Amino acid sequence: MKEMLTLETEEAHLTLEDVLEARKRIKDICIDTELIYSSEYSLESGNEVYIKPENLQITGAFKLRGALNKISKLSEDNKKKGLIASSAGNHAQGVAYAANKLGIKATIVMPETTPLIKVQATKNYGAEVVLKGKVYDEAYEEAKRLEKEKGYTFIHPFDDLDVMAGQGTIALEIIEKLKDVDAIVVPIGGGGLISGISVAAKSINPNIKIIGVQADGANPMKYSFDTGKLTSAEDIDTIADGAAVKNPGKLTFQVVKKYVDEIVTVSDQQLMEDVYILLEKHKLVAEATGAMSLAALSKLKFKNKKVVCLISGGNIDVVTMSALLNHGLVSRGRIFCFSVKLKDTPGQLLQISKILAEKSANIIKLDHNQFKAIDRLKHVALEVTVETNGHDHIEEIIKSLNEHGYNIDKVY
Repeated sequence: MKEMLTLETEEAHLTLEDVLEARKRIKDICIDTELIYSSEYSLESGNEVYIKPENLQITGAFKLRGALNKISKLSEDNKKKGLIASSAGNHAQGVAYAANKLGIKATIVMPETTPLIKVQATKNYGAEVVLKGKVYDEAYEEAKRLEKEKGYTFIHPFDDLDVMAGQGTIALEIIEKLKDVDAIVVPIGGGGLISGISVAAKSINPNIKIIGVQADGANPMKYSFDTGKLTSAEDIDTIADGAAVKNPGKLTFQVVKKYVDEIVTVSDQQLMEDVYILLEKHKLVAEATGAMSLAALSKLKFKNKKVVCLISGGNIDVVTMSALLNHGLVSRGRIFCFSVKLKDTPGQLLQISKILAEKSANIIKLDHNQFKAIDRLKHVALEVTVETNGHDHIEEIIKSLNEHGYNIDKVY
């Protein structure tokens, strides 16, 4: 981590009135997403959990709110110059969509690692896309360079009061639908989302807990929050590409320090599990960043409270989704793969199949290969993948195989 200088930073003066005005500007375009009660997460966490599905927002993420509010307030001269933004994906689509609606030219600089679905979606909304850098911060530097060169108006993805105000409209919707909400759990990248939500929520009810979530491999805002000093990360390593920000916002940090109660971190493994659970139990598609608030439920220090988890976005490509779901299946004990060495005699494969059938394990793949065994004149190697009902079920299968004289090696 590296401390950042903030001597020339303007004061972050964001109010409830700013958020209420933002709502008037965006209400005809943005969706007022509903709260969804989750019996699955309520049972697991010991709290009454509701999901705020901003993955169902237009453009597939909350970012449209802030972008639309900011762009709507620009002068006609700034609109004519054209817009430029930097984004890992969701802000890009928000700016592109808002600019298209208002008839403004937009150029978006995105990291080269941005999922193709986000790149293409941004182009589909009418924006010109420039790919530059490996992480958001490198794309940001290129966008700022183009701002000076071309005279564009820069739309910051998080460190802007109008953007924060737009994101804060989410809090208004939550409180209208769940007046006695006790806590709101919010993903953090640069901090714009949690800044807007915390100001609006705390202004209405100071007792509402605002809990931020970052990934273990991208947590400079948490470090800054804990130390009281704005600090940037030297390296970023997380599957949560939408929150892969090295430098937290200078304005957002001021708000976070004042209004946020706690920031926790979650692992990539937890994120993969929750992308899977959200799809299986609620039929909702979330990107890894979008599932951060759900992964944080196990870190909460209270029980029997009404908690709203914000699903920030669902823009994920099919290949990445497939990989995340496979990891989720394994981690939840729904898929089990093992290898075993069998005698090269008739009936061995049938015996293994019989044991698995008795334990209600559904075979989905078999690799019966004589040449994988070291002593292949006497033995053959068998690798089996089965569908299971959890880790207890897997242990039952292993026990049964052992009782029948088969010593297995767990592949995953």
